[in-house]
Amino acid sequence: MTIDTTPNLFVPGVEKLEPELEATIARRQQVMGASYRLNYSKPLHFVRGEGVWLYHKDGTPYLDFYNNVASLGHCHPRVVDAMAEQARTLCVNTRYLYDSVIEYSERLLATFPAELSRVVFACTGSEANDAACRIAENATGGDGYIVSDFAYHGTTMAVARLSSNLGPTVPLGRTVWTVMPPHTIGRTDAEAAEAFTAEVKAALAEMKRRGVKPAALLIDSIFSSDGVYSDPKGAIKEAVEAVRAEGGLFIADEVQGGFARTGESMWSFSRHGVIPDIVTLGKPMGNGYPMSGVVARAELIEKFGANARYFNTFAGNSVAAANGLAVLDVIRDEELLQNAQIQGAKLGQLLADAGDERIAQVRGSGLYWGVEIRDTSTGAKDGHTARAIVNAMRERNVLISLTGRYEHVLKVRPPLVVRDQEIDRFIETFRDVLRNVSSKVNA
Repeated sequence: MTIDTTPNLFVPGVEKLEPELEATIARRQQVMGASYRLNYSKPLHFVRGEGVWLYHKDGTPYLDFYNNVASLGHCHPRVVDAMAEQARTLCVNTRYLYDSVIEYSERLLATFPAELSRVVFACTGSEANDAACRIAENATGGDGYIVSDFAYHGTTMAVARLSSNLGPTVPLGRTVWTVMPPHTIGRTDAEAAEAFTAEVKAALAEMKRRGVKPAALLIDSIFSSDGVYSDPKGAIKEAVEAVRAEGGLFIADEVQGGFARTGESMWSFSRHGVIPDIVTLGKPMGNGYPMSGVVARAELIEKFGANARYFNTFAGNSVAAANGLAVLDVIRDEELLQNAQIQGAKLGQLLADAGDERIAQVRGSGLYWGVEIRDTSTGAKDGHTARAIVNAMRERNVLISLTGRYEHVLKVRPPLVVRDQEIDRFIETFRDVLRNVSSKVNA
């Protein structure tokens, strides 16, 4: 069973739905079971996607400011053509020789610091994090982990125990410690970094007291499931050094923040001025085709390969390699890293200028933003209003979602190909929704 971490925006019976939509939902629940969730109080039935747009069954276009899988835009023609052409020609696995997977590995590794010179392929972010943990434990002899407070690193048994985001019925492992992400509400940047370092050092001390040897500090480099904490820059650096001093490694989970998403470089960990020991990749790697990977220091991969067999039937197959190459080509040729920086700066500034007192903080980088919503009377995190905003945006044909432990942070994450006119459309809708939700909530 796959555990879906999507915020529970659809609650059966709360909204009156059209009979045809109700019938489709009933068919789905009958065969797919309770673990699958739907977005929005009125779920959407899409039949086509193109660029930043998704098209409803009735032909209505929706502006997608949420999807990080199709990060180059839905059904990018160059990626689709590369996938189709390779599928028509040959699809074999990595136990055969073919040039494309070697070329892809070389080009992918060229985007990383030289110290990270080996790659292992998988199909999903969960598999990548699972493999990264195996590599870390093989290298260190430890099984202790430090993760962020509301982390999500995947659904395999190994990484579900590192993911408090999955809820109280999915317990953390006995050798897993959680720390709060660095945050700057009521703190300076230096204080945020110091607090994070102190929590990591306290976790390491408790590990030592309990006789647990650390394997790794595993964090999503922008703390996306915690509520998007991309800043302050450098906030994790001293904590990483403390972990290494105790024999552990640093694993940077780039499934959310990688592939030019944060605008300044291909990889969001670079914002902190550290080079990880292991980096995990997923979601946008194939722009919709299931691809993931683990990039690591050579000595870690070589030691792991000498001690354990790792083969994943579909990982790195020749169709995946063609897809991955096309994604790298598009990021380069369409200058999407630069676009993420330019359009991201515009988007972030417009969000910050929205002028609504319920916005506690706007956080993010490039084309990944979190907008924290608070109750103005108490200052508490306000998931109720955040949910109302998301559903009101959907009613106006613009898609965003939620993140954070209390589902109180708006997740704004458009495709990397987004342009001025789409951002302008988004902001106009967002401001209108804020005005309308305000009058309804406070009435």
